[in-house]
Amino acid sequence: MESNNPSSISKKANSGYNRSNQPARLSDLGLGKLPPQAPELEEALLGALMLEKEPLANVIELLKPETFYKEAHQKIFQAIQGLFQASQPVDLLTVNNYLKVNGDLEKAGGTSYLAQLTSRVSSTSNVEFHARIIIEQFIKRQLIHVSSEIQRLAYEDTTDVFQILDRMEQELFSIAESNIRKNYESMSDILKKAIDELEKKQKQKSGLTGIPSGFTELDRHTSGWQKQELIIIAARPGMGKTAFVVSACRNAALDFGHAVALFSLEMSSIQLVNRIVSAEAEIEAEKIRKGKLEPHEWQQLHTKIDKLFQAPIYIDDTPALSILELRAKCRRLKAQKNIELIVIDYLQLMTGDTSGKGASGNREQEIAQISRALKQLAKELDVPVIALSQLNRSTETRGGNKKPQLSDLRESGAIEQDADQVMFIYRPEYYGITTDEQGNSIAGMGEIIMAKNRSGSLENVWLKFIGKFTKYCDLDFQPFADGNGNGVFNLSELGDTASQFEQRNSDSVFKGSKMNLPPADFDPLNEPF
Repeated sequence: MESNNPSSISKKANSGYNRSNQPARLSDLGLGKLPPQAPELEEALLGALMLEKEPLANVIELLKPETFYKEAHQKIFQAIQGLFQASQPVDLLTVNNYLKVNGDLEKAGGTSYLAQLTSRVSSTSNVEFHARIIIEQFIKRQLIHVSSEIQRLAYEDTTDVFQILDRMEQELFSIAESNIRKNYESMSDILKKAIDELEKKQKQKSGLTGIPSGFTELDRHTSGWQKQELIIIAARPGMGKTAFVVSACRNAALDFGHAVALFSLEMSSIQLVNRIVSAEAEIEAEKIRKGKLEPHEWQQLHTKIDKLFQAPIYIDDTPALSILELRAKCRRLKAQKNIELIVIDYLQLMTGDTSGKGASGNREQEIAQISRALKQLAKELDVPVIALSQLNRSTETRGGNKKPQLSDLRESGAIEQDADQVMFIYRPEYYGITTDEQGNSIAGMGEIIMAKNRSGSLENVWLKFIGKFTKYCDLDFQPFADGNGNGVFNLSELGDTASQFEQRNSDSVFKGSKMNLPPADFDPLNEPF
């Protein structure tokens, strides 16, 4: 007769549980956790790669030796990869010989294990699918490693929490970049996209296909800042690089409604906003800096800056920003604010890859790494990236008009190579040159020199530089007509003293800057050039 004491009942209960509810994981038994892995698929994949050439070409770019979980499989794939790169045949015998020559045959399990891998393969049709599962398991292991490291750092009181956040973002983006690659596209697919884009451009009445700078003549030549392009704007100190890009950012954001991210490594966010306020309210920058405003100027300021509160301009003044930090910040801004233009002021103040994997040589190599990364960022986020750059002193030692050249780009020729456009800002007045070769006054004027343009002509543009308002605007002001078709504005009436150019050419037709205030019914989005 079977006993019904408590101990026997407990045994029956446990026995029944084990038969009907087997634990799915070792962790359910309290035996710990195993890292994500797929050893059977690794074996099937390696066996298939040693049998046929076609599967190898499909997955060789997706996999790395460390993608495999078992060390033996890492060594085998390393041998396969080495043979493929050397354009040698890949099969059981060549892999076995490669491992033997490199002293890794025993670590790979020996000749018998290699033979077992090939004998277990029944079909090579699912190799790419198997590879993607193996990569997924590898990414999971990387995420576990990163999260464990972050958890360890979070428990330490000596580590700054913002450094931990930054490191976590860098590690996560590094995992994504190293494992997720864009595949090729067929000519027909790309052609369809190109035609669709061309049709959209055809519908643009203004002729602008990119992000407008707000400078009429410049936009006419470039059609705006184009997506995926890296634009370098370079000049010697004092030429107004920051004034130019701040004016362009203001125009793009306020007049055309494009979200702009401005990374200022040199000036604080308050200093930049003060410049924008000075230009918008047309109050001298020195007065704003000192806080010495007259009562009517206070009223003027509050009246004219109302719309700045709604401007989609996002300013980051983190000093010594690294390229990894910039990439992380831009990705967040793209996801959260849908930014359409990125501006960096300026390139030489950035730092390269500090993870130990980037350029560890001289400063020129570091700048080259930064310029390449900026171009990659433009393509990845599908936005134009504008980076300001310094010029070396060779322009100061040259005779003549001291106009900058491509060879004057400071610290690296890679900037010239990576950029889609290179523009120089040149103000002759800075060097005491106030007239051109024909004797016309060029005081208060700045020339935008197009030194490189991959997709357009090399046309120079003259702009008006208003130093007291720290802004650039169109040189030739086109008056808005009154009801009788007569122009009613000129440069002097827009808050700036008439230059000698205006005085000597009073019968000229001028075209207005979008930094000034056009009539309320003017629509810059649909107004043709």
